[in-house]
Amino acid sequence: MPEINYLAVLVAGVATWIIGAVWYSPVLFAKPWMAAHGYTPEKMEGMKAGMMRAFIGSFICYLVTAAVLAVLIAMTNSVGIVSGIKLGVLCWVGFSAALFLTQNLYSDKPLTVFLVDTGYHLVFLIVMGAIIGGWR
Repeated sequence: MPEINYLAVLVAGVATWIIGAVWYSPVLFAKPWMAAHGYTPEKMEGMKAGMMRAFIGSFICYLVTAAVLAVLIAMTNSVGIVSGIKLGVLCWVGFSAALFLTQNLYSDKPLTVFLVDTGYHLVFLIVMGAIIGGWR
């Protein structure tokens, strides 16, 4: 297993969590995302009870994603911010975008769900790649 910078992984995970908090807030895409899912303000209020579990679970998932990206960056000798960003974009195209689009095609959700969710993935994978690639 290649050597990875665990502090960079932690920072990338925290950065991703913060980006998500802004991305899915009223400042950016909360309203179109809620509308695309058919969520009403009342439904969202009812969902708040399970939010702590979702926040903790998503943070753990972001740490896993950052660790895997760190391994890929190390295994491909991608040194530097630009190389990390390129690998982040490549992972987005091959994994997030392709898989989310496939899922969207088989669902009754509008394309807005795909665009908001995969847009978030693109941004956070770019940031993760920049942090981990630049901190090698």
